[in-house]
Amino acid sequence: MAGSRTPVRTCVGCRSRAPVTDLVRVVARGGQLTPDPRRRMPGRGASLHPSLECLHAAERRRAFVRALRSSAPLETGLLRAHLGGESTDPLPSVPGGRDEHQQRRSAPPQSDRHPAGPRVESRTSSDEPPVKSQR
Repeated sequence: MAGSRTPVRTCVGCRSRAPVTDLVRVVARGGQLTPDPRRRMPGRGASLHPSLECLHAAERRRAFVRALRSSAPLETGLLRAHLGGESTDPLPSVPGGRDEHQQRRSAPPQSDRHPAGPRVESRTSSDEPPVKSQR
């Protein structure tokens, strides 16, 4: 038998597989993404290449929320600082684009209720019989 093998994980940013020694483990603590370089923090972790490109890709795809099974958005400030990014802003300011997206993302959630009330009449004529599928 061969000696000990290095475990392989998938980067949540670029979706490529790599040995765990090439990836940074990230955990969610208090609504923030926290790097776990020693790989010892409790809880579910996600793996990421230590590059800002993979971090941007993971943010764009909302991969951290999905991989860590979080019900709320996660802040990336600590992780960005660990990876060497200058800004702690999750999306950098770009003229004409990302600021508007950031404002839309941080707007209060819309209500699930329809403005016309719980029952909305269909736009079909009432003379038509309802369609039923056959079993």
